[in-house]
Amino acid sequence: MPIHKVLVVDDSKTELMVLTDLLGKNGYSVRTAENAEEAFRRLAEEKPELILMDVVMPGQNGFQLTRAIARDPQFSTIPIIMCTSKNQETDRVWGMRQGARDYVTKPVNAEELLSKIRALG
Repeated sequence: MPIHKVLVVDDSKTELMVLTDLLGKNGYSVRTAENAEEAFRRLAEEKPELILMDVVMPGQNGFQLTRAIARDPQFSTIPIIMCTSKNQETDRVWGMRQGARDYVTKPVNAEELLSKIRALG
């Protein structure tokens, strides 16, 4: 099933704008959240078909939020791509262990991200 609705979770307004613009220009409907609490509100309002997740955020970080979403039966089928500046192999492995399907590092390569999204759809 192709992906149309994407939730972008990132505390950086600049990053939210960049990703929203990129995804919007490629036909995706985008909602955004700046923290874990807002992300869960968005999940409940309109179930996305994909989540792009930052790691470094105030409060609950992206690893913790990914684990919470992956373990919630209501949302566990939604694929998550970690989208972060944390570029160590240990971060990538840890993100995947928390339930992420894929991992991209910032600054995001547009073609790489879009191909990973298409591969999930």
